[in-house]
Amino acid sequence: MILFKTREPRRYHHTYMYIDERKEKLKAIEDRAKRELGLLPPKEFSPEDIRGTFVKGTKHLRRRKEGGRKPMRFGVALIIIGVLLFIWHYLLTGSFRF
Repeated sequence: MILFKTREPRRYHHTYMYIDERKEKLKAIEDRAKRELGLLPPKEFSPEDIRGTFVKGTKHLRRRKEGGRKPMRFGVALIIIGVLLFIWHYLLTGSFRF
């Protein structure tokens, strides 16, 4: 019965070997502190700097993003409502005809 139980391939997870995230965060903190003290010129505005700040600020969105869950699609909701209406009609009338 190998046809009915196919194995899924392993997930791919790439870890960077030559990047130290801790060192990059410390460098960013140092640069920000130097800019506040006036030792470095002010940084130009970049949309990448503010991307994702709303998600980081709210607990429920951060959990959803970390968990990888996606919200229910509109089509799935319509199908579920249709099935429930069909069952309700059957229970009321006792027949499958509309």
